[in-house]
Amino acid sequence: MSELADAEKALFELTQKVSQLRAKTPLTPVRNYEFTDLQGTVSLLDLFGDKTILFVIHNMGDACRYCTLWADGLNGFVPHLESRYALVLVSKNDPQHQRDFANARGWRFRMASHGGGDYIREQTVMSDYDNMPGVVCYVREGEQIFRKNAQPFGPGDQFCAIWPMLSLAGEGEAEWHPQFSYWHRPAVLEDGGANPDD
Repeated sequence: MSELADAEKALFELTQKVSQLRAKTPLTPVRNYEFTDLQGTVSLLDLFGDKTILFVIHNMGDACRYCTLWADGLNGFVPHLESRYALVLVSKNDPQHQRDFANARGWRFRMASHGGGDYIREQTVMSDYDNMPGVVCYVREGEQIFRKNAQPFGPGDQFCAIWPMLSLAGEGEAEWHPQFSYWHRPAVLEDGGANPDD
């Protein structure tokens, strides 16, 4: 085997071990935090709906190109995940702002705002970073909520498939950065050039 094949095999085996360890993570009780959505106040317990497992995606809001990239990628998994789990994307933006941005991106996530309050400070995915993007898995047992696992998002992680693709080309974050849009103004606009959205 080549050194690359050996490393890929080791990575696969380590990934399997991480999954096994996550399955054994003890549950940590958490309080029933409040959020806001377009209908008003909604609790963490409400976000479970009729499910017992809830994934809460922590997003920094519409000002972060990287958070947008992750959400764009995860958006395709929404119906698959929602067949068994509850799923919500939260950010500090107000609910209408969230929905407008989600609609513009074609996102299908349920959205809720934590408003930068206690939830995001106390349920952060990385110590000392109270607005770090990532995902938290919660489990409900009756009326009690438990935190099971959490993982921050960042270039090279398992939650954004574009980075392994770039690595096949020997490239990564140093060579490519996400943008909100990849439209570039041509030298001449054949439509007269009025009101270009750039």
